[in-house]
Amino acid sequence: MTERQNEVLAVLSRLTDAWNAGDAAAYGRLFTEDADYVTFFGMNMPGRAIIESAHKSLFEGPMKGSKLVPGSGEPKVRFIRPDVAIVVSGGGSSLSGGGKPEPGRESTLTYVLVEESDGWRVASFQNTRVSDPSARAS
Repeated sequence: MTERQNEVLAVLSRLTDAWNAGDAAAYGRLFTEDADYVTFFGMNMPGRAIIESAHKSLFEGPMKGSKLVPGSGEPKVRFIRPDVAIVVSGGGSSLSGGGKPEPGRESTLTYVLVEESDGWRVASFQNTRVSDPSARAS
C-alpha cells in the first residue's frame, strides 16, 4: 500500500469511527460540501448538511448502537488523478455490535474521494446491498 492509498483509507477509517461512535457531525465533516450519498435503497442525499442531518436521525433512531464492520477482501484504491481516488470495498453493519455484517446487511461500497486543501474528503458514496440475482429467478 502506498502512502497516498493509506491517506485515502484513513478517511474511510475515520468514517467508520464516527459511525461507530454515533457522531453525525464527525461523519458529515468527512464529506465535501456538495457530496452525493446514495443509500442502499437508491435514495440520494445531496450535500454535507443533509448527510449529517440524516445520520443524526439514524444514530438517534433505527441505527442507534449499530457498528460498521468490514466485509471480505481488501479495499481497491485507484487514483484517476493525483487528487481523485475511487475506492471499492465490502462492508456492512451490525445492529448487535458483532464483528461481521449481519445477514442481508453486506454491501459493496463505492467512494469517490477528492483531495482538498485540508485533506481528503468523500465527494460521492454509493452503498449497494450484496444479493444473489439467481435466487430471485426461482
